[in-house]
Amino acid sequence: MPHAVARLRALRLARSEKPFAARGALLVRCPRCRVAERYCICAWQPQVKTVSAVCLLMADKEPLKPSNTGWLIADVVPDTHAFLWSRTEPDPGLLALLEDARWQPWLVFPADEAATGQRVVAELPLPVAGGLDRPPLFVLLDGTWQEARKMYRKSDYLQRLPVLSLQPAGLSRYHLRTAQEAGQLSTAEVAVHCLQQAGDLAAAQALSDWFARFNRHYLAAKRPLTAQQEQALLRHP
Repeated sequence: MPHAVARLRALRLARSEKPFAARGALLVRCPRCRVAERYCICAWQPQVKTVSAVCLLMADKEPLKPSNTGWLIADVVPDTHAFLWSRTEPDPGLLALLEDARWQPWLVFPADEAATGQRVVAELPLPVAGGLDRPPLFVLLDGTWQEARKMYRKSDYLQRLPVLSLQPAGLSRYHLRTAQEAGQLSTAEVAVHCLQQAGDLAAAQALSDWFARFNRHYLAAKRPLTAQQEQALLRHP
């Protein structure tokens, strides 16, 4: 069964009045992993279990972009939910998920952007993974920084959630888009840090590895490889 982001992409395509032309639109891509068919990564698809869940609130065109990394999160985290953001008509499924008593939602967002009085933490309160609290539902705003800021500022329901403000030490390894500000991470990299905090260490490592492989294979279609480089790229595992 297609995961949440794949289903959202199909929904978004169905309502499009004209085809979406991504960069490299003439490239023949694997419909499952979105990488050039020659460098398909489906054989490495990870299978892990998680305590945590992820809710992706996506800007309008994000599900259509082959470079979107929210898709990678849905590949790895079984409980991934995806919704298109709307200023005037928030998805009822999204609002219901945020009220679902099975989960403790955490909006992952910078502390200095939080609303006055909004609860902000740098680390999840413990114990989370020990079963003494509700499992975390990480709410990630998936889009450009300008889009994410707009989603937050124009959505009262997001301003009522507690905020997890991450402080990652390393730089982004995402090379398919240019960060708009220094220190910004891709959505998948943010999710890796969230999973680590929740104690989902196997899933965090699996997502980190999956993200790295996606980057390598995606970029391989954009620049010529030698025969030896291609063999190394496609070697299992």
